[in-house]
Amino acid sequence: MRKIVLDTETTGLEPSQGHRIIEIGCVELVNRRLTNNNFHQYVKPERDIDEGAQEVHGITAEFLEDKPVMAEVVEDFVNYIRGAELIIHNAPFDVGFLNKEFELYAEKTRTKAYKIEELCTVLDTLLLARKMHPGQKNSLDALCKRYHIDNSSRTLHGALLDAEILADTYLAMTGGQGSLLLGGEDESNDGVNTIKQKKVSSDRPALKVIHANSVELEAHQKRLDDLDKASGGQCIWKYD
Repeated sequence: MRKIVLDTETTGLEPSQGHRIIEIGCVELVNRRLTNNNFHQYVKPERDIDEGAQEVHGITAEFLEDKPVMAEVVEDFVNYIRGAELIIHNAPFDVGFLNKEFELYAEKTRTKAYKIEELCTVLDTLLLARKMHPGQKNSLDALCKRYHIDNSSRTLHGALLDAEILADTYLAMTGGQGSLLLGGEDESNDGVNTIKQKKVSSDRPALKVIHANSVELEAHQKRLDDLDKASGGQCIWKYD
C-alpha cells in the first residue's frame, strides 16, 4: 500500500471557529522508500491568521496573497491521497481540518463532501508513540531526539518539512530498515540500510532566525497557556 506522510499548517486551532488550512505537505513512501512523488501546496485562506499560529509556522497573509484558494486545490489533493494509508502525527487535528475544507468545497460546488476516512486509512503516529513510550514526551521533536533523527532545520513548523521529518521518524519507529534516499541504498558494512534526511526545497522566502530572549520566551509560554485555556486544553503546540 502507498503510504502518504502528511502534515498541514493552519490559521488557528479550530476549524469549527472558521480557521482554515494554509499549507499541505505530503511525501509518498512505497516499500519504505521515498518516491519523490510529493504534494506540496500553500493555500490562500480567505481569512486572517491568528498571531499565535503565525508565531509557530511563520507564514504570513502577504505571502499567501497570490496562492490558490482551497477550492482550486481539493481535486488534485484527493486524487493524490485516494487509496493510500495516511501517516499523521496527531491525526485528529489534520483530519478535522481536511474534512472541514471538504465540506466547504462541497457547499461551493454543490457536490457530496469527501471524507478522509472514506478515501484513506489513517495511522496516527502520536498514538503509536504513546503505546510504544508510555509516560514520555511524544512530540515530533521528542521523537526525533529519541530516534536520533536530524531535525536541526526545523526552526519553524512547515508542512512539507515536518512530513519529511515524520517519514524519517516513522521508519525508525517501525524498524528503520529503510532509506529515504532515491535510487541506490546507502548501506553500512553489515548491510543494514541507514535513514538519511533529505533536504527540502521550498519557495518560501528565507526567514531570518532571531533567537528569543528570556522575556520573549516567557511571553511565548503565556501565549500558549492562553491558547490552551481558550481551546479547552486543545493547544497542540503546548502538548504535542
